[in-house]
Amino acid sequence: MRTDMPVLLYGAGREARSTRAFLKSRAPDLKVYVTVDSGAADIEDAEFIAPADLPDAIAAGKIGTIVKSPGVSRYRPIFAIAREAGVQVTSNLNLWGETYREGRKVIAITGTKGKSTTATLVHLMLVESGIDSGLAGNVGLAPLEIADKHKVIVFELSSYQTADMAFTPDFAAITNLSPEHTDWHRTVERYYQDKLNLIDRDTPFPVALGVGAAEHPLVLEALRDRKRLIPMLAPFLADRVASAVARSRLKGEHNLFNARLAAQLALKAGGDIEGVVRGIQRFEPLPHRLEEHQIGGVTIVNDSISTTPEATKAALAAYEGSRIALIAGGHERQQDYTELASLLGPRGVTVLVCLPVTGDRLATLAYSAAPQVEVLEAGTLTAAIAALAARRERFDTVILSPGAPSYGQLEAPGKVFKNFEERGAAFVQLSGEAFGDGS
Repeated sequence: MRTDMPVLLYGAGREARSTRAFLKSRAPDLKVYVTVDSGAADIEDAEFIAPADLPDAIAAGKIGTIVKSPGVSRYRPIFAIAREAGVQVTSNLNLWGETYREGRKVIAITGTKGKSTTATLVHLMLVESGIDSGLAGNVGLAPLEIADKHKVIVFELSSYQTADMAFTPDFAAITNLSPEHTDWHRTVERYYQDKLNLIDRDTPFPVALGVGAAEHPLVLEALRDRKRLIPMLAPFLADRVASAVARSRLKGEHNLFNARLAAQLALKAGGDIEGVVRGIQRFEPLPHRLEEHQIGGVTIVNDSISTTPEATKAALAAYEGSRIALIAGGHERQQDYTELASLLGPRGVTVLVCLPVTGDRLATLAYSAAPQVEVLEAGTLTAAIAALAARRERFDTVILSPGAPSYGQLEAPGKVFKNFEERGAAFVQLSGEAFGDGS
C-alpha cells in the first residue's frame, strides 16, 4: 500500500477503525480521509469526504489508496473510477496479507452458512491441541487487529472478503453454497464466483468440503483437482466427533456436519483427536445463532443471524419434535422460500409470523404449502411477539430465524434495527416481557 499519498477509508465500522490504528502505527503523519454512506464517520484523525464528492477528489489526485470495508460493494462505480485513475482499492484483509502473511499458517473458511461455527471450532481444536492459533475475520478479531500475534490464523470470511482476497491460504474449507447477498454482488453468478475465489487458485493447497459443498458442481469446478481434497474422517475418528457433539452445546445435524469439517481441518493442520474432542466440549453457542433461553416455560431461540432460508431450515431441524412458532422475514434479496414453506408443517411449525419485506412472499407460499399452519403478518417485531403472546397455548418453542437480513426492519413504529445483533437482543427482551412469569 502507498503511504506517500493520502488514504481513504470507505466505511467507519470495526475494520475501518482497526485500519486507522494500523496506519497510524506505520505512518503517523499520513493524511487519512473517511467516507460513509450513512451513520457517523467516527474515525480518529480522519477528514470526512461525502460520497458525492469522491469523484472530484479522485480526479484531483487527493487519494492514493482506498481501503474498502467489507459491507461496501466492490462493484460500485466509484471503485472502477478510482482504479482507472490509478488509485489502489484494497481491504483490511489484504493489508494483513501484505504485512503479516509470511511465516504464518493460514486456514480460511467460507460458505453460505455454518462458517462462523466451523471457524470457531477449528480455532478451539487447535488451541486444545497445544497449537498457537488465533481467530479473525467475521468472528474473533479484525484481520489487522490480530496482526502477527499467532503462528496459525483461522479466518472466517464472507463473500465480501473472499471476492478480492489477494493472498493464498495454506488450507481452506467451503461449508456449503447457496444464493445470498445478490444486492452486494449484483448477480447470483457473481456471488458464487466471489465466494469460490477462495479456492479457485493456481496453487493447489488442500481444501475440505462440507456436506453442502462436496458435490456442488460450481465448487468442484473451482476446486479443479479432487486430489486437493482433505480426506473425510476415518470411521473411528468420525465416531469420536459424533460422541463429543452429542455431549456438547452444538445443536442440530448441521452442527455435527460443521464439527466434522472442523475436525478435518484441525487434524490436517497438526491438531490431535484429543484436542478436537476438547475443542468441541469448550464450544459456546455464538450470539444470535440458535441462542437458547428458557422464559416462562417457553423455549426462546434467537437465531437473528439467519439471513438465508437455508439457515432457517437448519434452525427448524434443530428443534425437531417441538411445536414451533416461527418469526421470519426481513430485507429483500430475492431468495427462494419455496422449499422452506413446504417444510413448515413437517418441521412442527404451528404458527408462522411473517415480517416485512420477504415475509409477504413466505406468507403467500405458506398459505398453499402449509394450510395447517396459522399464518400471521406483522409490521414490526413488537407486534409479532404480541400476536404470539395471545396464542401461547399453540407452541412450546418460539424461533426468530428470519431467513433474511435486518436492514430496514422495524422493531416498533419509528424504530429501525441497526443490525441483526440489535434485532436479536430486542427479540429476547420482548419475549421476556411477553412470556416471563406473570405475563
